[in-house]
Amino acid sequence: MKGLLVQGKCLTFTPKTSFIASNFPDSQEVAVNRSELVDSVSSQTGLDKRHAEGAVMAFIDSVIAEARSGSRVSIFGFGTFTPTSRAARTGRNPQTGAPVKIAASKSVRFAPAAAFKSALNSKGPVKKAAAKAPAKKGASAKKSGVTRSASAKKSAKKASKSAKK
Repeated sequence: MKGLLVQGKCLTFTPKTSFIASNFPDSQEVAVNRSELVDSVSSQTGLDKRHAEGAVMAFIDSVIAEARSGSRVSIFGFGTFTPTSRAARTGRNPQTGAPVKIAASKSVRFAPAAAFKSALNSKGPVKKAAAKAPAKKGASAKKSGVTRSASAKKSAKKASKSAKK
């Protein structure tokens, strides 16, 4: 290779990062597969791997079965799986412009819970979900309606009248 460089018949390659790559931070994105999830459940619960795998598979199968039946699956502190469906429609082939039939399909949307979002966005260590104490029934629970002061009622009436105009 030195011979080609000396003759001047070869371009030299200098390693530089591309402009596009420099715009993105170094991502350490690693997908967790099912066996790694089973290992995590096994280590955190003290179950052997066979029972942990059974628990993970039971969870997945239950969520799939409920979503397939059209039911919403809501897991407190984690999120909600909502089944969706798309009707059959006619699309177009982008190369030829010919009409193409697109079959109806079902899918699921996941909306993370507020606790899940806050755990993702917090800078501190992740806290385990704590069980909430039941609400205490006191004098405020006996009141059936919300009481407003006279000035608040007047301002609410003015606001509703101005919104109607």
